[in-house]
Amino acid sequence: MYAIVKTGGKQYRAAKDETIIVEKLEGEAGDAVELSEVVMVCNGDKVSIGSPFVKGATVKATIVRQGKAKKINAFNYKAKKNQRKRWGHRQPQTTLRITEVAAGK
Repeated sequence: MYAIVKTGGKQYRAAKDETIIVEKLEGEAGDAVELSEVVMVCNGDKVSIGSPFVKGATVKATIVRQGKAKKINAFNYKAKKNQRKRWGHRQPQTTLRITEVAAGK
């Protein structure tokens, strides 16, 4: 049984005992999180698709760690003008371990 969950503007496949990395969620390591925006639930041959979300379906998870993604480096320059600009960014992210997928109705 697995579910497609929407969080942080993206969709993720979540099954029990799997670990997923999502956009940053509030909380500390060990805290419980409930994701209620479930787009689809698949239980064997039975598939429930929401419009936009499946009623009563939830995914429960615990936060494993808070961290940052790999650094994105960018560089701009203007030829023959000696203008150079370098910058980078590390997106915050949360690692979740899925504990339960509840199908709802």
